[in-house]
This record gives sequence, C-alpha cells and structure tokens, in this order.
Amino acid sequence: MSFKCSPSRAWRFLVIYSRGHAICALENSLIGHLADEARSKSGSTMAQRWRMTGQARKKPRPPLDAESLEQLALFYVGRYATTRAKLRGYLNRKVRERGWAEDRQPVIEELAEKFAELGYIDDATFANSRAASLGRRGYGERRLEQALYAAGIEESDGAEARRMAADQAWDSALAFVRKRRFGPFAPEPLDQDRRRKALAAMIRAGHPYELARKFIDKEPGDVPEREY
Repeated sequence: MSFKCSPSRAWRFLVIYSRGHAICALENSLIGHLADEARSKSGSTMAQRWRMTGQARKKPRPPLDAESLEQLALFYVGRYATTRAKLRGYLNRKVRERGWAEDRQPVIEELAEKFAELGYIDDATFANSRAASLGRRGYGERRLEQALYAAGIEESDGAEARRMAADQAWDSALAFVRKRRFGPFAPEPLDQDRRRKALAAMIRAGHPYELARKFIDKEPGDVPEREY
C-alpha cells in the first residue's frame, strides 16, 4: 500500500494505492477532521495514559518515625561522603516531604552527632579530601572556603584543610594555568584583552590577584620559579 498527494503545493487530496490501484481518495480537510475526532475519542495519548496509571498505582509513603528516620540516615551516609550539616539538611527535607508519625519531635541533631561519634561522618576528613581534590584540579583557597561553607564545615574541622590549601597554593595555580593554557603555557603571547580574561578566570578559580599575575604576565615557555 502506498500514499500519494495531489501535485498542488497545498495538497488537497491524499490518494491511497493498493497493488497499483487507487482504492481511496481523501480530501485533506476530511483527514484533519477524522484525526481530530480520533484524538477526542481517545482522550489522551498512550504515554499520558501510562503515566496516569502509574501515578494511580503509586501508593503514598507512610510518615517517618524514629526507626525509619535512622534507616534513611544510614542509607545516606553509606552512599555519600557527607557532613553533619548535610545529613541534617537531608533528614529535615525528608521529614517535610513525608511527615512525622510520632508526638516527639525528630531527633535529627542527635542522629548527626551519634553518627559522627561512631565514625560514619567525619567533617575534618571530608574537608581535607575536598581541599586535596580542589587543589589537584587547579582551584585556590577561596574556592575551598566556598566549598566548606556550603558543606557546613565548622571552623575547627576545616583548619587542616585550609592549611593544605595554603601550602599547595602555588601548585594549584600552576595546575590551573597549565590546564587552561594561560601565561607560560599559552600557544602564543596573549593580547591585552585575552590577558585580562585569563586573569579574571584565575581569580574566579579562587586564586589571589598577586599570585595570578605572576603566572598570567609570563610569556609562553617562561614558567615562573616556585616562591613558596
């Protein structure tokens, strides 16, 4: 079976052929009418009906209690490297979503501290790992500060990570300009506009202005000597 349209640009007829013989000719306005009628009878597409059926079958999850809250916490710390603050945020969100089944308020703060005492959560280790990771990727101390703040790391837990970032500041800056091909690693000398953009990129990556200038102002092949 084949279909052919009338030769006019805005075709008027659709001719249906079977074994070389025309068996039906439909005017395009009639085709549109039939299609509209079929859609109105069906009411929704198959995908829509499937989604509605799935939603109807999905049962609402019961409110949380102390036991299920602790199970959620165990699942979360088992799956993600996290901090006390991030765990508290996760559990609070789950309670808001599902509700709470007990008269006593959920002991979210106590759970976070309990998991820290058991070693399931270690904010200092998390901070040190983030410092090492950011440094290898060429990010500076200010980006680490932003990451620690977002993770809710307290000052004492982040002290060692900050020392690590300060110690590796030169190496991090070197890694950044090598990766982005700035300054001594540029394929050709940068004009004033490209030099200004490269400097801005280093500052956004968390490097101090003075350190960034030491690299960006260098010509291709002239790698600065390590100062600290």
